Amino acid sequence: MQQMTRRGFLETAGLAAVVPTASAIAAQNGGSARGSASVEKNIVYGKAGNTDLRLDIYKPSDASNKRMALIHLHGGGFLRGSKDTLADRVEPSVALGYVAIPIQYRLASETKWPAQIEDVKAAIRWTRANASRLGVDPDRIGVVGYSAGGHLALFAAGTCNRPEFEGKNGTPGVSTQLASCAAYYAVTELTPQRDGKAHVLLPDGSDEGAHRAASPINYVAKTSPPTIIFHGTADVTVPIESSERLFKKLREVQVPVEFHGFEGVPHAFDSNPEFA
Repeated sequence: MQQMTRRGFLETAGLAAVVPTASAIAAQNGGSARGSASVEKNIVYGKAGNTDLRLDIYKPSDASNKRMALIHLHGGGFLRGSKDTLADRVEPSVALGYVAIPIQYRLASETKWPAQIEDVKAAIRWTRANASRLGVDPDRIGVVGYSAGGHLALFAAGTCNRPEFEGKNGTPGVSTQLASCAAYYAVTELTPQRDGKAHVLLPDGSDEGAHRAASPINYVAKTSPPTIIFHGTADVTVPIESSERLFKKLREVQVPVEFHGFEGVPHAFDSNPEFA
C-alpha cells in the first residue's frame, strides 16, 4: 500500500490517473500545456425533458487538435454534488495538456436509474461530436469518476455503445466508445439499504436482480478500456474490497488495469484537509 498526501494525490492524479494506465495507454498528447487554461462554463450538452444538461470545459491555452479529453464525474452518493466542485481535481490534468470536462448529471433525487448513465453517455457523444472545436482527438476520450461518479465512469467504460444504456439525450448516432477509465473510491456494486429498501439510485421495490443490473462490476469485459483504480484502506463509506474485486475481474479478462491502494486514508481523501 502507498502513503498519500494531498500533494501526492494531485501528482498522482496528474501523472497516473489522468494518463490512462501508465503502461498500456500512455500515448502522447499533441502539444504541451503552457500558460493559463481557458474555461467555458455551463455549456448545454443535452436536454432531458425540461432540464438542460450542462458541462464545463477546461482547456490548455495553446492550440491543438490532438489532445485527450477527460470527462469528470462528481461524487455525492447520487443524491447531491455538482460539477462546480471539481475545479481543483481537473487542474492537474489541464496542466499536463488534457482537456478536462466536468459534467452535471441528474441526481437520484430528481430521477432514478438509468437516467444518470444516459446523461454520461450523452456527454461522451457531445464531446466526440465537438472534438474539432475542443481541440480533441475523437478517439481519445476518457472518463474520470469520484465515488458515485466512479460508479458511472466504470459503468460507461463497461457498456460502450450498448443501446439499452445510451438514452435519447444529446447528440444521436455518435459512438460512446472510451479510451480509458479512472475510478476513485468508486461504488462498484449496488446493494439494498440496511432497512431493506432499494438503493437510492434505483426505484422503490427494485429487487436484487435490478441491483446487480446497475452494478458496473457485472459489465467487465475484454472490450473494457484500460482502467486505473484508486482507493484508501480506511474508507468506511465505500470499503476498498469493492475496488479489489473489480481489479481482479478486470485482470481475469486481461483488461490493462492498475490498482493503487493508499494506506490509512478515508473516503474522498483527495478533498480531506487532514492530508494537505
